[in-house]
Order: sequence, then structure tokens, then C-alpha cells
Amino acid sequence: MRTCGVLLPIFSLSSDYGIGCFSKEAYDFVDFLKSAGQNYWQILPMGPTSYGDSPYQSFSTFAGNPYFIDVSEFIKAGIVERSECDAFSCGAGEKADYEKLYEKRMGLLRLIFERMNLKDSEEYVKFCEENAFWLDDYALFMAIKDSFNGVSWDNWDDGIRMRRPEALEAYSKKCEKEADFYRFTQFYFFKQWFALKEYAGNHGVKIIGDIPIYVAYDSSDVWANPELFDLDGDYVPKAVAGCPPDAFSATGQLWGNPLYDWAKHRESDYSWWVSRMRICFKLYDVVRIDHFRGFDAFYAIPYGDKTAEFGEWRQGPGYELFAVFKKELGDIDVIAEDLGFLTDSVRELVKKTGYPGMKVLEFAFGGDAGNEYLPHNLSKNSVIYTGTHDNETLKGWYKRCLKEDKHVAKHIDDYFGGVTVENIDEVFIRAAYSSVCDTCIIPLWDWLGLGNEARINVPSVLGGNWVWRMKRGALTKALAEKMRKYKELYAR
Repeated sequence: MRTCGVLLPIFSLSSDYGIGCFSKEAYDFVDFLKSAGQNYWQILPMGPTSYGDSPYQSFSTFAGNPYFIDVSEFIKAGIVERSECDAFSCGAGEKADYEKLYEKRMGLLRLIFERMNLKDSEEYVKFCEENAFWLDDYALFMAIKDSFNGVSWDNWDDGIRMRRPEALEAYSKKCEKEADFYRFTQFYFFKQWFALKEYAGNHGVKIIGDIPIYVAYDSSDVWANPELFDLDGDYVPKAVAGCPPDAFSATGQLWGNPLYDWAKHRESDYSWWVSRMRICFKLYDVVRIDHFRGFDAFYAIPYGDKTAEFGEWRQGPGYELFAVFKKELGDIDVIAEDLGFLTDSVRELVKKTGYPGMKVLEFAFGGDAGNEYLPHNLSKNSVIYTGTHDNETLKGWYKRCLKEDKHVAKHIDDYFGGVTVENIDEVFIRAAYSSVCDTCIIPLWDWLGLGNEARINVPSVLGGNWVWRMKRGALTKALAEKMRKYKELYAR
């Protein structure tokens, strides 16, 4: 079946309170997708963001971002007044201000929490019991972090850093109320998200979620499970994650995440990973696994290095992990993010799993006719994109090519003919829709014909990322009709 969809992060939705969330605007977007004939809404990871605001660096791989909670629910319930919410507003501008969100949105949620007593709610108690395997660690981790003024857990006192029983007992008592606040945020995050997901499903729209291969060092995942990561006796990483120099960065990408101790995961039959994927398939209909090649071989950079130039490749778990997923979770819908430098063994792993890989048109030009991303080389079991959240927008990319990579611009024009800055979006979207790939996902910023002011992320650059939000009124009837026309024209 040929299908199509749109990539748009939750935070990029418009809303009244500083960031996209599970508000009316999210439901309106689902309505728009239905009217446009779209099958999928692809989003980015939804975890609580830490330093740098990246959804790929979260305080927990299981938890949800409290900023996405729609506060209008509490206004309707009479728990807070609209005027009180307005006092905590972070604005409705076109960029998310995470500093303001940290200062104000959490303050508003604390006010709401103080006025509620969820401990008598059967729904809340059931949620806490069913999710205790990650929720208790996360809630306590965040509460303790607050008591240490937000510093990373490796700077906490040794007793609680090393999770010694007497310290855990003392901090559990000291931080009990604060931990309950974080349970409250998770209860409402999941409750509101599941309501939105159900609404989308009822309107024929499936959700494609995103699971980062790695977790952040400053996370409840690492603090609570240090034995699953490649750490020394003091819980300091021996090496960290990233990728070698490539088209994105001359010195490589230094992500800084701790690496897994795959031998330990194997001993437990990958139970932590199974739990992680099980949660994902409650949250989403389809899961995009980020940096899929890292399961075949992963790049290890010496801890303390300032660039990713001097790492080494190490062997990952390979197909064994996905065989366990098959045994424990059955047939699951996965997209393998198989971009970047690919070896024969990576290609073989993707083929063996049967998961569709990703094809990105912005990677297709500037080389020879054998480039695997060129439209004439594409394969059916693939998901095609014009670009991803890590790419420039089509218009921004093409403008740069005309100035800096003229051989790429010439290749594009030779291939398609008559390409201009004004029609580059139309040309590439048509190429994606008309391709043989089973699924076509177009970022909303390319549908809107926006320049790099709408770029989501510049890899290896800290600051200024993950902030773009679409303008109110951008989702026009004319755009929906155009998207539906393409769907029908190319039988998607």
C-alpha cells in the first residue's frame, strides 16, 4: 500500500503558551491531515528535554515532556483561572523559549499540582502502579536534581550518586512531595497524549514516533541502571557516542551519550530494551529507530575528547536484539534510520529485519548516477523524505547550493530541468510522491516553502535548535487541497 504523511514536531505546533502542546491546535492539525488525505503524522522524541533543549538528550527515555501538557484542561475544570495561566504565559511567538518555559511553565504546573489531590484517583493510582518500573526512578531523580539546583547527577553527594540504600531512603523521604509532582506531570502527559493519539486514529491518521538509540548521561536511565552502560567504577563513561567526520561536520558529531554495555544487556535477554520498545508501541503506531547503524557497529569516542575525530568502531548486538523484539513484541512497524556511512553489514542487518530504510532527496545530488538516493535508484520497501529534522529546508538548502555547491545545483537542474528557488519545493515533493517508495513523508516546512528560518536542527551546534513553530493560519484549505491532489495523482 502506498502511503504519505507529514513530519512536524509537537513543539512546532502553534499555541498560546510558548510551545506546541496537546492543545486544540494539535487536534486541528489532525483534522488538517485528514482533510489533506495524509496517512501519517511523524513527530520527534517527546521526552523531557535537558541542557541544549534537544529531544535526543532527555532526562528519561520513558518519560514525557511536561511542556506538552495542555493547561486549558485545568482551566475548564476550574482548577486555575485563565488569568492565572496568562501570568505564566511564555508567548505565542514563532520560536520556543525554553528558558522561559523552564521558569514559567513548571511554575504553572506546580500551582495546579498544589490544588489537586490525585492520590484518591483510581486512574492515577493505576497509572503509577503500571509504570512504577521507570516512573519511581524518574520522579525521585528529578526531585533530587531539584534539591541540588539542577546539576547533573554525577555532581551529587556520593551516597545518593551511587544509590546507597541509606541515602536512597533519606532522599525518598526528603523529596517525597517533589517526586509526587513529577508523577503528576507524567500522569497528565500520558493521559492527554493517549487522548490525542486516539483522536488521530479515529480520523485515519497514524503516529510515527522516534526512539533515540542512546540516552543522556544526565538521566534517570543511567543513574538507576549504571550496570547497563559502559562506565568505570566511579560511574564515569569510558567512551561516549557520536559519529565520525561526514557531510554534516568536518570534525564529526560528538553527542556525548554513554555507550551501552551490550554484554550486560545480553545477559538479561535485552529486557531493558524490550521495556523501552513496549512503551514506544503504546505511544506510537510506527517507530523510527534513530541511528540504526549503531546496532551493527557503533562509534566510540574517548571520554574527554573535544571532537569526534579520534573514535573507533565497535561491534553492536546485531540481529540478536531484533530477534528478541520479534519474540517478545511480535510483528512491529519500524522505520530504520539507516542514513550516513553504510557498510555491507549494516545493509545486511536492515535487510534481515525487513524494516524499511530511509531515503533523503537532499542527499541524492552532487555525485554520480549510482547515488542510492536518486529517484531512479529507489526501492519499494523504503520511506522517502525531501529532508529530515537535521537537514536544511529545501529552499534554504538550494539557495546555499547556488552559492556554495554549484555542482550540486547544476546536478539538480540537469536531473529535473527548469529548477528555481521558487519551485524547488514543488519539484522535490513531486519527486518524492511519484517515487516507488511505499511511504512518502514531507516535512511541513517544505510544504510551506520556508527557508532556513524554519530549520529544526543544525547537528553539532549547541543553541538555537528545536525552536521553530509554524505561524497561525499556515494550514490553509488550499494547502490541504494541494496535498490531497498529490496523494490522488500518485496513488498514495
